[in-house]
Amino acid sequence: MSNRTVYISMVIAALFWAGAFIAGKMAVHVFEPLTLTFLRFLFALPLIFLLLRIKEPERMIPRKEQVFPLIILGIIGTLGYHFFFFLALIHTTAINSSLIGATNPMVTTVLAVAFFKEKISTLRLIGVGVSLLGVFSVITGLNLQIVTNLEFNIGDIYMAMGVMCFSTYALLSRRFMLEYRISPLTTTAYTFLVCTVLSLVLSLVFENPLESLVMVTTGVWLEILYMAVFASVVGYYIQLNAIHQIGAPRTVMFINLVPVYTIILAGTILEETISIFKFLSAILIICGVYLASRPEKSYLDKKITSLHDSKS
Repeated sequence: MSNRTVYISMVIAALFWAGAFIAGKMAVHVFEPLTLTFLRFLFALPLIFLLLRIKEPERMIPRKEQVFPLIILGIIGTLGYHFFFFLALIHTTAINSSLIGATNPMVTTVLAVAFFKEKISTLRLIGVGVSLLGVFSVITGLNLQIVTNLEFNIGDIYMAMGVMCFSTYALLSRRFMLEYRISPLTTTAYTFLVCTVLSLVLSLVFENPLESLVMVTTGVWLEILYMAVFASVVGYYIQLNAIHQIGAPRTVMFINLVPVYTIILAGTILEETISIFKFLSAILIICGVYLASRPEKSYLDKKITSLHDSKS
């Protein structure tokens, strides 16, 4: 596959991920967050394990010492993030959710500095500040009264919590993949499995999924299938190939297209309000994330890439 083909495929993958905000926004009108999380990964599970079977048959069954790390990653990164993702979409717009979600790389950088003592350059620090300003403008509309009265949209807060979950997952997965020799594909497959099992149990305890099934239309099933197949499995596979061919730093840059696509899709499909202010906020966030997440590969990143390459 040529580099040009990889770039085009990553542009398409970003569109798939943006579409998940639209499909999720429509689906939360029928299913509650835990039930929706379960259904999304129930449909994604056979495909991701088929991919694992084809690409890494020797890794179909994790070793004993790998099980606990995979459970932790599944709870924090897959279940935690998607629960807050769908919960956020009940209360806030797809546009706001995508703009806040776009800060994942920046938050990961901040957590790496805070907890793993990674060094941060002045340029990256500026990027963090610019990104935070963009998020602040999205959440508050630059209305200081919202800050002083603590009148934040709860959906925006939920999405920020989802970002914290995913950023924590990103950091832990890097450590666990190196320490326990777990490949990225194995990590993804088994975190999907953990999420599917736990979200089913939790939805039966805290929600009423059977009642929701009465209201399901063909359109809702298609929305869930879209998130499962295109946003979860196909998008991930494209990203995995891109990382292998053009490297992680270049691949990550395409994720900055997600909020741009989401703004366009939300305006046309969901008829959400698109303002110049939202576009300016998006520019701040994207520029900040770009600056904050473009360091040279660390020793840890190189070891993980080496692990992946040796099994490709």
